[in-house]
Amino acid sequence: MKFNWFKKIVKDYPKFWETYLSYFNENQSKEKRYVVFDCETTGLDYKSDRILSIGAVAIQNNQIIVGDFMEVFLQQDVFKPESVPIHGILREGKEEKIVEAEAVIRFLDFIKDATLIGHHVDFDIEMINQALNRLDVGKLQNQAMDTDIMYQKLKYLPQEQHSSLDELCDIYKIKKSDRHTASGDAFITGLLFLKLKRKLEI
Repeated sequence: MKFNWFKKIVKDYPKFWETYLSYFNENQSKEKRYVVFDCETTGLDYKSDRILSIGAVAIQNNQIIVGDFMEVFLQQDVFKPESVPIHGILREGKEEKIVEAEAVIRFLDFIKDATLIGHHVDFDIEMINQALNRLDVGKLQNQAMDTDIMYQKLKYLPQEQHSSLDELCDIYKIKKSDRHTASGDAFITGLLFLKLKRKLEI
């Protein structure tokens, strides 16, 4: 009996992941959609920390679509009381909390193939990717843009010179309402993105 050692092993992925991947079909052509998102987390170590909440809002035609948004709060399997003063999310708060798997599936269903926007977005993407890894699927396929990098390009700043979201809000006179909530930070970052996009003419 001959064995074909090079035979490709096709993995059976869950339905939600197959649906998500289908959005990247090259034959699809539609209006450009951006999704600005933010994750509140228990800390800054993407390997050991966990997502507490995800907030996201869509942008199309250079305007924030207020009705096209999502916000979820996650059950806290990892709880760090020292982080509560930053984000204000309690382990047993008034918000309805869902398990990580459901939160991530809802996020994928919301973003589809949109370009993801965030401030220091690589961290938020990595937090989502770690959650996806726990579901034994792949990584996010979306293109992404970082408002900090956009500002660096606009001002010809070196890559190592980073700016905080608060600093850029002050520079562009953006009101910092609901700061350090996922939905609030997503909305603020969306306003910043539109200002930078206009100046960079992209």
